Amino acid sequence: MEKLFQMKKNGTTVRTEIIAGLTTFMTMAYIIALNPNLLTNFGAEESGGLMLWNGVFLATCIASAIGTICMAFLANKPFVMAPGMGLNSFFAAVTANIAAMTGMTYLKSFQSALVIIFIEGLVFIALSLLNVREKIVEAIPLGVRLGIGPAIGLMLMNIGFGSNAGVFSDKGAFYVMSDFFGSLTAGFAQDSMGDEGFNWMVLTVVTMFIGLFTIIALSHKKVKGAVLYGMLVASAIYWSGEAIIFEQNPFESIKDASFIPPFRDMAETTLFKLDFKGFMEIGWFTIITLVITFCIIDMFDTIGTLVGTASRAKMLDEKGSMPKMKEALLSDAVGTVCGSLTGTSTVTTFVESASGVEAGGRTGLSALVAAVLFLLCIFIAPIAALIPPAATSAALIYVGILMLANLKQIDFSDQSQLIPVAIMLLAMPVSGSIGHGIGLALISYTVIKLCTGKAKDVSVLTYILSIIFILKFFIPV
Repeated sequence: MEKLFQMKKNGTTVRTEIIAGLTTFMTMAYIIALNPNLLTNFGAEESGGLMLWNGVFLATCIASAIGTICMAFLANKPFVMAPGMGLNSFFAAVTANIAAMTGMTYLKSFQSALVIIFIEGLVFIALSLLNVREKIVEAIPLGVRLGIGPAIGLMLMNIGFGSNAGVFSDKGAFYVMSDFFGSLTAGFAQDSMGDEGFNWMVLTVVTMFIGLFTIIALSHKKVKGAVLYGMLVASAIYWSGEAIIFEQNPFESIKDASFIPPFRDMAETTLFKLDFKGFMEIGWFTIITLVITFCIIDMFDTIGTLVGTASRAKMLDEKGSMPKMKEALLSDAVGTVCGSLTGTSTVTTFVESASGVEAGGRTGLSALVAAVLFLLCIFIAPIAALIPPAATSAALIYVGILMLANLKQIDFSDQSQLIPVAIMLLAMPVSGSIGHGIGLALISYTVIKLCTGKAKDVSVLTYILSIIFILKFFIPV
């Protein structure tokens, strides 16, 4: 174990790594059910029904595990991979458009769209082996690189207070920050959500903050695994509220749940089901545009997550670069190829890995633990689904707050650092895209240097990346 993961060199222990892996997994376990929901239009019949849902569910677990195992052994980093949020929604939209454009069924267009992900993965493998992706990382100005971590922190907080912990009632969907704390009065919030919806919201908010302050208290006492324990305390609060206030059994869902993996459904719908014939019907211009779009978003989401999380874990050198970046990026590319072959959208490094880093994870062992848990979820998914979103939100908010600390490394007296970072701090949580936030920061950095007569300070690759993002943002295709 020591020979494989060099835990003494990284100042960690087996126990700490196991807790870190479990912590990361718990904060991102939602992807197991959410990803097939998004990719199959929540199981609608026109999307291939339950069979496709089952296929994507298994693909999510398997591809996440394979990519993460590669991260563990190739890069020895505590980062965990899964189908990326945002990218999966984009993939679902592309699939629906292909179906409308060609007249194919959703299932056939889904299998055709998987070819795009397959090509993207192969491109990334080639770019990683040729060190091109690593060069792109180095082309990001140091100030922007230092700001990526805090920007991701704000994004995590936005997820924790927003999309991760919502309440769904007969009056619609409501979220903690915008609809609860954003209401003029509690009475107004109650009228908007309805009595039952408001009560669920109160339970969610109470759970979230009890979990958050439990984590803070345990962290103050230097308790290893404080994030994990805080999530467990929050889960217990939420389950108790369900039972006492709403008189519902919080474990009702596992009574009739099936623990037999639906491998037959996967074999018939997604496993090695790349439809090259249907793919050719899309048209070359559209194909090239889609592949480039997926590549750009995935590349900068992954780079941003790796750099930002590694910065929090003090894994960056004095130049702001992460050792074994090439291996980490290659692992991400392998995960994407495996995702396309098993039946899911782009697999990328998850920002929730920061929770495991905060729990002490420093080596690939914590990633390996999370990978094993993904594989086990093939059999125990109903149990993993019991963790309430409010509990994971507590962890996301806490980790997000801590990631803001890296702002002190930025020279705010230098406008070429201040302005790009400020834009990125706003862009990431609002757009929901790490890649888009970095893109706006690169554009603003380049323009500022040009306007201040310091054009020579900008590298050729940075100019190229800025132009690519300008074209992406402003040229309709």
